[in-house]
Amino acid sequence: MPISKKILDYLKKKKYKFEIIEHKTTYTAYDTARTTQKQEKKMKPEEIVKALVVKADRDYLLALVPANKRLDKKKLQKTINADRKKKKLAPAKSLDLAKEVWMKKNISGKVGATPAFREFLKLDIFIDNALAKQKNLYVGSGEYEYSIKIAAKQYLKNEEPVKGSFSSHNT
Repeated sequence: MPISKKILDYLKKKKYKFEIIEHKTTYTAYDTARTTQKQEKKMKPEEIVKALVVKADRDYLLALVPANKRLDKKKLQKTINADRKKKKLAPAKSLDLAKEVWMKKNISGKVGATPAFREFLKLDIFIDNALAKQKNLYVGSGEYEYSIKIAAKQYLKNEEPVKGSFSSHNT
């Protein structure tokens, strides 16, 4: 299986119950939902995790939104700043998506297939409430041809992401 041994070892160490889902090569979370080869049940776009690496001032973090929604940067910034306030840190003044060059140097896996695991990435994770409510999540595996199906409840417990409402409908 072409998923990195590091990711598989991490999933086993954290006692995740997971399933590897093979699909056609895709570069976006929404395309993954549309092209999945799993016959008995299509992956729903609202369960597929779009993992976006974001730069808030000098800090990098991972923002997770459903594949069928887009990131609302202003709402994410409010969520980040509320979390920073709790931690007695200065609020983030600027917010932008991480540059591809930075991601290639610092993030394991292929750009666009980011595995959304805190310990593995060494980034804080922020999850949109719409994803947190799902039964299952399909997260990136680091490869364009595979996704990892895990229970949302277990993901929330293991990864302890900060929850917030920061997605908006695609237009």
